Amino acid sequence: MNPTAVTDRQGYAPVNGLNMYYEIDGSGDPLVYIPPAFGSIGMKSFPMLARKRAVISVDLQGYGRTADILDRPLTIKQHALDVITLLKHLGVSRADFLGESYGGAIATMIAVLNPELVRRVATYGATFGPPEESIDPGMLRTSQPLTPDSRSFLVQREYYQRVAPAPDYWPTFWSKLVAMKWDGFSHHDLTSLKAPVLIALGDHDFVRIEHAVKTFRLIPKAELAVIPDAGHYLLYSEPEKVLPIVERFLDTPDTVLPIGNAETGFHPGETR
Repeated sequence: MNPTAVTDRQGYAPVNGLNMYYEIDGSGDPLVYIPPAFGSIGMKSFPMLARKRAVISVDLQGYGRTADILDRPLTIKQHALDVITLLKHLGVSRADFLGESYGGAIATMIAVLNPELVRRVATYGATFGPPEESIDPGMLRTSQPLTPDSRSFLVQREYYQRVAPAPDYWPTFWSKLVAMKWDGFSHHDLTSLKAPVLIALGDHDFVRIEHAVKTFRLIPKAELAVIPDAGHYLLYSEPEKVLPIVERFLDTPDTVLPIGNAETGFHPGETR
């Protein structure tokens, strides 16, 4: 892969009508971090990953320091196209991706739309299909209807209001994002993916483990990691539980020994 071609460590880029904010931490081969719904640059950092990579974090349309386009809907595909355009602006022709939750779907969409740009995709807590098959309804059950002022969003709301160009826009942004529909990828999209994909989630995630297993079986070069005693917000609360798995996945060479089965057995240097 090529190291990032830019010297600016943060800034705004003209992207499909947006003035899109980005930051770069570390140096080396590029790793693009795409945050979860309501997540923004600065809410978390990944020093472990930045030791030998240029971690490019993005504020998507309406997120953090990137102002919204009022009459342009929020969609997974449009977010993916925006990130692709940003990377072109930065001179990045090939990269790894780390997508968290909603960001995992965006990272996977980039691999669908522009496979030559993507080396590997690591996801955490991502959904790949419609909500009725991918989401655990018990984890999303609430005693009262959610609103922009709900305590559930306190951390994200306070950070947004601290960094956004229009802090009072939060209720509009919240409503727009909550109203977004995502029905997942087609069977063809998943079975045609060229890049290796890590599907990681917690054993108490919003995402059904059964959905992750089904997706793992569809993607040709998929790896599955179920993190014990972990929920959807693991990268906020206990990133040390998952980042070593992500780093190992990203460090895996393109060619590895085959996994032994009952017929081949284990032979040093032949199987693993």
